[in-house]
Amino acid sequence: MYGFRTLLYKEILRFWKVLFQTVMAPVLTALLYLLIFANVLGAHVQVYPGVSYTAFLMPGLVMMSILQNAFANGSSSLIQSKMNGNIVFVLLPPISNFEFFAAYLIASVVRGLVVGLGVLLVGLLFTDLDMAHPVWTLAFAILASAVFAAMGIVAGIWADKYDHLAGVQNFFIMPLTFLSGVFYSIHSLPAFWQTVSRYNPVFFMIDGFRYGFHGVSDVDPWLSLAVVLPAALISSWIALQLIRSGYKLRS
Repeated sequence: MYGFRTLLYKEILRFWKVLFQTVMAPVLTALLYLLIFANVLGAHVQVYPGVSYTAFLMPGLVMMSILQNAFANGSSSLIQSKMNGNIVFVLLPPISNFEFFAAYLIASVVRGLVVGLGVLLVGLLFTDLDMAHPVWTLAFAILASAVFAAMGIVAGIWADKYDHLAGVQNFFIMPLTFLSGVFYSIHSLPAFWQTVSRYNPVFFMIDGFRYGFHGVSDVDPWLSLAVVLPAALISSWIALQLIRSGYKLRS
């Protein structure tokens, strides 16, 4: 396990050394969303009875930050290693495929959770936020970040250049996260768009995570868990299979 621990340490250190860029910048971005939407809609919108719009918005912003940064960590690390040609120094040591995958996955999850915690702590300066079900909150945070961490590994392996990775982020990751109920309840949408939203797995991640804070949600949290858990297993399996095949890593 020495190789696994070393690779995990290297991947955590990689984003920790540039903390201002990898953690502080996403926290600032989320804070801007909070200030703008809370000021514009805070006095006019109440999604759940007894829950202010700012309190409703906070879990969505936290989860959005977790997902985007979990994806960015593994994908950016792999594409940089491939573009710079130093991926060979990771592949040559006697590290198993699972250790390779687990190190990148865990480091990405750690970054996502650190950014999410930063957003949450800053948000507490602007609103009171209780946690009705801490176990649900933690479960959805870990599982959802694992989904996007595995997707980031897949994207980092597949991409041949930074433009490819930017395309995945702009045309896949961003729409999934922004059209998932971060800023609104799907019950405020027309029937057609409510149905469309239920095909977006990120909606279930955010809705289940929000349930952990407020104890209310748009769908049953067990249904959300039934969507997110298989998504984590499937995305992890795909990433692990790509690593085992050596696709665009060893060939």
